[in-house]
Amino acid sequence: MRSRTPEDLAGRCPRCFLPVALCLCAEVPCVSTRTELLIVRHHKETLKSTNTARMAALAIPRCSIVSYGSPGVPFDVSVLEGDDTWLLFPDAHQEPAPGAAFPSRLIILDGSWGQARRMVQRVPALRRLPGLKLPPPAPDSRRLRRPPHPDGMSTLEAIAGALAHLEGEHVAQPLYALHEQMIDRVLASRGRNT
Repeated sequence: MRSRTPEDLAGRCPRCFLPVALCLCAEVPCVSTRTELLIVRHHKETLKSTNTARMAALAIPRCSIVSYGSPGVPFDVSVLEGDDTWLLFPDAHQEPAPGAAFPSRLIILDGSWGQARRMVQRVPALRRLPGLKLPPPAPDSRRLRRPPHPDGMSTLEAIAGALAHLEGEHVAQPLYALHEQMIDRVLASRGRNT
């Protein structure tokens, strides 16, 4: 089922994109992080109600989103520049140097598996960043969308996993809980309970 939201957001919350009756905004935690997060979101994800990057940006003050791939709008690679910047990606090309300190900034690609792969292929600056890889999610993990790859996870799950690794489980736990709440609300909006 497609999760694209009407551009006029008819009947939907303008922040979380869920139907107004199922709005999640009041439940969104404020998660302070020492790591700055930059989400590079494929433009086709912008209006999807299942886009979890939106939730991450609502929950994490040090998280921002930039768009990639909008027709006629070149991507500004300067947003990727910065000291101690790593890329969160399962096929990261360059591992951090042994003993390297954790990053002060993390780049997260938001899109389908194919869209994220193409971003890395088309933006050489992404391939030059040290990479952070996460272990695969548990096979019984709940999903908003079916991943085409067994290691696939939502952007919010990936951010939570990265923060658990970089800053501790106590930072990640509210984000995992938010992901579960989002799954419940999206399923409820589709008339399903689980």
